[in-house]
Amino acid sequence: MREPRGLLITGTDTGVGKTVVTCGLAGALRRRGLSVAPFKPAETGCDLAEGTNRLVPADAELLRRACATEAPLDTICPYRFRPPLAPWVAAGQAGVAIEPERLERCYRELGAWSDVVLAETAGGILVPLREDFHYADLALLLHLPVLVVVGSKLGAINHERLTLEFLRAAGIRTVACVLNHPFEETNEATETNETTLRRLASVPLFVVPHRADSAPAWDDPVFDPLAIHVEKYLGNAV
Repeated sequence: MREPRGLLITGTDTGVGKTVVTCGLAGALRRRGLSVAPFKPAETGCDLAEGTNRLVPADAELLRRACATEAPLDTICPYRFRPPLAPWVAAGQAGVAIEPERLERCYRELGAWSDVVLAETAGGILVPLREDFHYADLALLLHLPVLVVVGSKLGAINHERLTLEFLRAAGIRTVACVLNHPFEETNEATETNETTLRRLASVPLFVVPHRADSAPAWDDPVFDPLAIHVEKYLGNAV
């Protein structure tokens, strides 16, 4: 069996638009003729389906639609929790242990069904899945390069540089950064972040402008340059 081709999408913080970027990238890769599968190892803050005890992973559902995949939701998102907490904390409250071996099996299954697997973290790269296992460990386990989504706000420069420095020190490849604009408010920081990050860039930087409609859009051509870069990167990496 061939090794899956995949990418881990993480953020410099929560609420920076990882799911929007992942959906947009999935749509752009599909337009380039690639089959794409999403992988959301753990989703917290899930609501209960009306009249049931079934937890609905809203982000994983959106990712599944963006990828137009028939892969089972239990494989796409094997761990779901109701409290909006770090996965390790939410799992502990539920009396569940997140197993890296199960995550690896799910990833490989998704890789067998698709050309590219887009895995998305919950929060940033060091958010724990277990006490002794975080998303950077998952990237190393699955040999995944990382795409960093940066939310444009005051502090974005520091957050981006800290994340990139950690990935470099951990021996994890960084494909690119995406400067996303999820917030309607503008200020001097949001107006200068792109120029500053380009001057300091150690990896390619792509920019997603603010959208009046914040819903994930997998048909937006703004993601096409990113998809071209990702396809080329993954093609050269295997």
